[in-house]
Amino acid sequence: MEIAGYIASVLIGISLGLIGGGGSILTVPVLVYLMKIDPLLATTSSLFIVGTTSLVGGLRAYAKKLVDFESVTEFGIPSIFSIFITRHFLLPALPNRILTIGKEVITKDMFLMIIFGILMLAASFSMIKSKQISEANEETQKEHQNKAFPLVLLGLFVGVLTGFLGAGGGFLIIPSLVLFLKLPMKTAVGTSLLIIAINSLLGFLFSLKQFEYNWTVLLSFSVLATAGIFIGSKLSDKFSGTALKKGFGFFVLIMGIYIIIRELF
Repeated sequence: MEIAGYIASVLIGISLGLIGGGGSILTVPVLVYLMKIDPLLATTSSLFIVGTTSLVGGLRAYAKKLVDFESVTEFGIPSIFSIFITRHFLLPALPNRILTIGKEVITKDMFLMIIFGILMLAASFSMIKSKQISEANEETQKEHQNKAFPLVLLGLFVGVLTGFLGAGGGFLIIPSLVLFLKLPMKTAVGTSLLIIAINSLLGFLFSLKQFEYNWTVLLSFSVLATAGIFIGSKLSDKFSGTALKKGFGFFVLIMGIYIIIRELF
């Protein structure tokens, strides 16, 4: 199972390199079901793995001038605020027993994984239904007027997701950058990676003293996922991003259904 987990870490990096998101949503299930890590600890460990991996991808994009720093600011500052509130106040406030239905008790760990499964379903639908928007916007100038407020709100929401579940939110960030700001797809991917890196690493730092971490797993996953992001970046030049995103979306859909069924039944 551990070998499968390490193989999956490479796939996480490949996904981030290919489509700028998606990989982070697999990290927590891999840590919980393959590496047998407690769900709450897994959400925090995911922040480190996803953050370091995305940082490498973001820096590579910056070197190629594929990062829009105005968008990073508009997303990043609200996200950092909501991550801090979530990690320090909302998450610790959750009781160990969330709900009792007859003889069944929904614990904090079960609740987090069920919410994660629902998030995976939402992400999969977003990926499967994604349209071919990259070519349509490749030559379009960025229109930033009157677009900041929706991005700030989305940044707050992405920060809550990152804080609660350890997911970077790339499946929400990239469509927003492309549709709201008319960024070219490759610039949106690079910008998304940098936003995910900032959010995830700060979320990890906010929780650094709350847990004891298996640094062997964290560093091994990070190195393998980083290797995967280089592979994904190379593959992105050879394959259709839309087709890859839809294929990955179906995989995430299956994983989301599996998690919900496993936790409930």
